[in-house]
Amino acid sequence: MQKHYGEIFALLVAIFWTITALSFESASKKVGSLPVNLIRLCFGFIFLTLLNLFMRGMAFPMDASRHNWIWLSVSGLIGFVFGDLFLFKSYTIVGSWFAMLIMTLAPPMAAIFGFFILDERINTLGIAGMVLTLGGIAIAIFNRAEEGEKLKINKPLKGILYAFGGATGQALGIVFSKYGMQGYSPFASTQIRIITGIFGFIIIITAFRRWPNVLNAFQNKKGLIGIANGSFFGPFLGVSFSLLAIQYTSTGIASTIMAIVPILIIPPSIILLKHKISAREIIGSVISVVGVVFFFL
Repeated sequence: MQKHYGEIFALLVAIFWTITALSFESASKKVGSLPVNLIRLCFGFIFLTLLNLFMRGMAFPMDASRHNWIWLSVSGLIGFVFGDLFLFKSYTIVGSWFAMLIMTLAPPMAAIFGFFILDERINTLGIAGMVLTLGGIAIAIFNRAEEGEKLKINKPLKGILYAFGGATGQALGIVFSKYGMQGYSPFASTQIRIITGIFGFIIIITAFRRWPNVLNAFQNKKGLIGIANGSFFGPFLGVSFSLLAIQYTSTGIASTIMAIVPILIIPPSIILLKHKISAREIIGSVISVVGVVFFFL
């Protein structure tokens, strides 16, 4: 069982992120994506501070090295600020299920970045897996064209591009996290990333003068419940367990298992959020996830 700790942690992350995506989609549509990003990081920071105090006897990551602070901060800026800024915006345009489908590109991208940055090896089947993943996404994105017509995208292009930005941020973020941790506590590492993310969003919200939106978010009870729920399963449990996963197994394997979210999220998206998901889109999701698995065979 010990040999599979990384895989088990990665599966838990997939479940946590499914809950998180649904919660944050609901909250973002109620109060806006920028307030959700900042408030959920603040909630996540509180959760992690209490956990670190209980587990490590140290509320803050004061024992982190300069290397930890520098590279985990870079990871936080890329993953939480850049990546999630685009990802949460895509929730409001194409929905969390479709955004998670685009996010299946993150594992192949993480493996590619890991190859160049961490000198991790890529299996020779990687290119085939990438093609399969892209093919599954294409099946879900494009409508079948009638004779004499061009293929049509069935989702807003802006939402697709935002989701792609989220995938890029997640892929780079997890690679820099692995490089930045180097045996340091995953939970304290997540705390460093969240601290950086909070400062990043404070700068963005100040620059765009969105503080009234943040204050208004605290008056929306349903929105706050969604943020709190998503924060517990996302920045707290999800991100922390993802760091545990990549400590016990390779970035590629962990990312592969985490990539099943587009399949896990389909039933609750239909039942809870009333999304209309066609059989073609479901088939595309399955093919995309199979492609991710194939990528790491």
